[in-house]
Amino acid sequence: MSRTVPRSPQNSPEAGQNSESVLSHGLKQRHLSMIALGGVIGAGLFVGSGVGIAAAGPAIVLLFMGTGALVMLIMRMLGEMSAARPSTGSFSVHAEEEIGSWAGTTSGWMYWLMLCAGVAAEATAAGTIMHTWVSFIPAYGWVAIFMVFFCASNLTAVKNFGEFEFWFSAVKVTTIVAFLVLGVLGILGVFGDAPGTSHLTGHGGFFPTGAAGLAAGLLTTISGFAGLETVTIAAAESDNPSRNVARAVRTAVWRIAVFYIGSMAVVVTLVPWNDPKVAKDGPYVTVLDTLGIPAAGTIMQIVVLVALLSAMNANIYGSSRMAYSLVSRGQGPRFLAKVTKGVPAAAVLASCLFGFAAVIAGIVWPTTVFAWLLNIAGCAVLVVWSIVCLTQLKMRRRLEREAPELLSVRMWGFPYLTWLTFAAILGIFAVMAAGADGRQQLIGTAFVVAALAGAGHLKQRRDRQAATGS
Repeated sequence: MSRTVPRSPQNSPEAGQNSESVLSHGLKQRHLSMIALGGVIGAGLFVGSGVGIAAAGPAIVLLFMGTGALVMLIMRMLGEMSAARPSTGSFSVHAEEEIGSWAGTTSGWMYWLMLCAGVAAEATAAGTIMHTWVSFIPAYGWVAIFMVFFCASNLTAVKNFGEFEFWFSAVKVTTIVAFLVLGVLGILGVFGDAPGTSHLTGHGGFFPTGAAGLAAGLLTTISGFAGLETVTIAAAESDNPSRNVARAVRTAVWRIAVFYIGSMAVVVTLVPWNDPKVAKDGPYVTVLDTLGIPAAGTIMQIVVLVALLSAMNANIYGSSRMAYSLVSRGQGPRFLAKVTKGVPAAAVLASCLFGFAAVIAGIVWPTTVFAWLLNIAGCAVLVVWSIVCLTQLKMRRRLEREAPELLSVRMWGFPYLTWLTFAAILGIFAVMAAGADGRQQLIGTAFVVAALAGAGHLKQRRDRQAATGS
């Protein structure tokens, strides 16, 4: 029996024969480390988490522990697969090879849709912030400026993306560390009376809103982690993909624990969960104001702007690379596979144009088209994660048989933790189905998934027929 050789980056389905169609390898280990580090710190943590706190109360800490554990397991699976077979398409390529074209098409284009919708949402929010500072330029004018700037930077060289993310992440990490230090000092009573457990057990207790609040907070916490997978996409354009992605994924675990869980613990300990400012101004601003830190609102507004621009930059990069990988494998219009000086220029332009079209939809049809798009994007990450689980189950067994030496990163407790993760994702879908808003998201997502899976299945059947000559 012939032995199947696992595909390397050079012989993967997305690698072209012409050197002009090969992406560059301009990212360094420091870039990937900061991309992985900054990937778990976004505007969702600085501002959006306030909505989760208002919904679930102090129990938000437990929700972040649960969703954080889920994300750590997903990242471990992605790390195992990407370290063994680094690829620009990451999980989409692996899903195609292990399950079939329908899985690669579905996970890849759903992820692309999620990232492009994220570009639109982040650009809109960043434009609003800038308009409050420089009011003679309208918010949509700032949106256009940001879109053109980051599109241009992503068109030049991958190292530009890496450098922007490196410094953006440095600002976010510095802010988080400073916040945690100030928060711990506040809990110890350095800035006044120590709060003790009064905010954790008072105001309705640790579970003030019950199961309904936990369900509402759950969806908020999950959306905060979306996009972390970009580091496994970026690894393929680094100088040593297998080694670099392994290092980045290994260190992602404690970062999630410290940044998200630590931050939420500080917030709900220092301020009442039902303080209106937590959801309105954001938990970070509320805590810093409580501690008497001068200009807290302005400082955090600057940090939130940086977080939004960082997410825009990362989402344009991730969506363009995913689109390039998909079309290189025959799962999209071929003209998007054009590479210029190591950059998938056509895919970058297409992703930016879709993101800008979504911004316009948000202005013209905010409660219909744009709301529908954001709802689909909100579910997309769960669809991707579920396919990641199924892919890893098959890929791990095949690697153990054929090339165990490639398993430099191994999923913990395989296969039990993989199945447990998959079951948890199905449980989240069930929680969403129990609410009216969640059902609408699921219905819209189901239509898109069915269309993508159907297209992928047709390609899979055509490829099979071509291989057999029938």
